[in-house]
Amino acid sequence: MDPDLIEIGWKIYIPSAEEAATIVAEAPPEEVLIGAIYPLTGGLAATGEDLKAGIELAVEIVNGEFPDLNLPLAAEAGLPNLGGAKVVVIFGDHEADAEKGMSEAERLITEEGVVALVGCYNSSVTATASQAAERLKMPFLNPESTSPLLTERGFEWFFRTTPYDKLFTENFYEFLDSVRESGIEVNKVAILNENTLWGTDVATLEERYAKEYDYEVVASIPYAKEATDMTSEVTTLKAAEPDVVMQSSYVSDAILSMKTYKDLDFNPPAILAMDAGFIVSEFIETLGDDANYILSREVWALDLAEGKPLIATVNEMYKERTGRNMDGNSARAFTGVLTLLDAINRAGSVEPMAIRKALLETDIPADRLIMPWKGIQFDPTTHQNVLGAGVIVQIQDGEYKTVWPFDLASAELIWPMPKWDER
Repeated sequence: MDPDLIEIGWKIYIPSAEEAATIVAEAPPEEVLIGAIYPLTGGLAATGEDLKAGIELAVEIVNGEFPDLNLPLAAEAGLPNLGGAKVVVIFGDHEADAEKGMSEAERLITEEGVVALVGCYNSSVTATASQAAERLKMPFLNPESTSPLLTERGFEWFFRTTPYDKLFTENFYEFLDSVRESGIEVNKVAILNENTLWGTDVATLEERYAKEYDYEVVASIPYAKEATDMTSEVTTLKAAEPDVVMQSSYVSDAILSMKTYKDLDFNPPAILAMDAGFIVSEFIETLGDDANYILSREVWALDLAEGKPLIATVNEMYKERTGRNMDGNSARAFTGVLTLLDAINRAGSVEPMAIRKALLETDIPADRLIMPWKGIQFDPTTHQNVLGAGVIVQIQDGEYKTVWPFDLASAELIWPMPKWDER
């Protein structure tokens, strides 16, 4: 024995073989707690409720028995590698505030005892909440935030399932090239974006790729998040006479901009949205027919069920809970939570390092997803899902229809949009 240990009176305890076996075979937990941080009050509350409903449906499937669903963990009740432990989600409300997101992450980890986190929709909030998780060495699965910077920070504990804005922006210009090839003149692009981390990153990418794809940016206009008046911005857009407006807005801003477009009779041939506020249920519910003809990038669309019946089955379960169809946000939240729980089950442990290792080994094939992706595998360095993909939808008769890629389209593209006085 080390003489220094004897000198200060320390004793080394070596458990017996029976005691060691008892420690190793410690009973699995009856419940596994995960934390979910979303905007449940404030201007994005409706979006938050959609996300929450997607997460709750995923947990219902994992905790129940659904052998006919070809989804991870659907066949047996609970987490089989943890003795059938049930999953419990503890929600935190960040109110679209980055500081609150960080404090909620800290609370869920240090006070509630969660073993992993999911969230947070808003990229700016995801950035701060995941900083807290990184500091506290806690797995953080991000299902729906798309700022490229999130996976460029070198974090060890952050993983993202959704495709991100670099891919989506390239898709925009590939789509516009396809429109050009059909004989439609598209050259002038105007950019309108909310000015938080997400919108600013998107605008930067859209300007960069405009040069690479040979499009002219005739206006680039940031505005304050949750603006109450957009007359000035829309007046500037109208004067620029763009062929297409690329817009990045959360739902309250998206609705306000559409009302202002109509009030000022702004009639661009196309509005191409970066998802977010344009694809939540509140957008069409509020605007009605005035929402028609908007184009948006998406990661999910109900009409894709024609080639993938699993989508329709899960959507019907969601609709029974909420009275409405899934959207790209709720579908991504649903998928992200299943991915995290699949990793926890494969880890057979609630220890953070074991969960992190299992996340790195994730390999979920396309046929076990409700997303139009090739699967889920994480890059070993950035932890970005490398098998994600995007589509472009158009609102036609109050429904989102896939219009690109053309081989997946369920409806023909309508371009240009009818003018307000022609509708």
